[in-house]
Amino acid sequence: MAQDEAVEIVSEGLRPLADPIRAARMAAYLKTDMPFYGVSSADLAPVLKRLLSDIPVDDRSTYTAVVETLWALPHREEKHLAIRYARSFPRFIDAASIALFRRLIVEGAWWDLVDESAVRLVGRALRNDRVVVEPIVRSWIRDDDLWLRRTTIICQLAEKSGTDLALLEDACVANVGDSDFFIRKAIGWALRQYARTDPEWVRSFVDTHRQEMSGLSVREATKYL
Repeated sequence: MAQDEAVEIVSEGLRPLADPIRAARMAAYLKTDMPFYGVSSADLAPVLKRLLSDIPVDDRSTYTAVVETLWALPHREEKHLAIRYARSFPRFIDAASIALFRRLIVEGAWWDLVDESAVRLVGRALRNDRVVVEPIVRSWIRDDDLWLRRTTIICQLAEKSGTDLALLEDACVANVGDSDFFIRKAIGWALRQYARTDPEWVRSFVDTHRQEMSGLSVREATKYL
């Protein structure tokens, strides 16, 4: 089965590179008890390349099964591989995969896993299948899960002139009073990024909402204005 082969490929690729000292440093940096192999991001690339070359994916069910299998493995690097693998099949990054992407965000529950899923998976699905995906993303704007809320704010970081401004504005305004660092940072980051495309829009947003925005959000949003 594709899933079994995926597990074998990952194990063969990562176990020989395991570095317990580096693994401990990585866990400390990300403030997690999740185990690491201690493998660099660059060293994940050949493993991903082999996954893509050795496991043919002709249908969504195989795609989903392999992503879920990699995600269920215990090490942090394996979860990053799951996200990279999911990113590698643009034809499946659409509304039909949103439930899968939501799972990666909710269960990932930390910036290193959430942000890539938000931008490269949810953001691209929004671009590819906007009519269906936008209402789903909008339903997360006030969700109890802060990582889903963060996703609504940052999912369009790569969109430039294609940014849905109504969605960006609604996500930021709804969360502008949140005291959580990751939400405040997300608002500033999203606005700072969009300022590269339309600085006047961002200036206007900050001027309108400055009294509600945290200092962090304002500093980030106006960093290059």
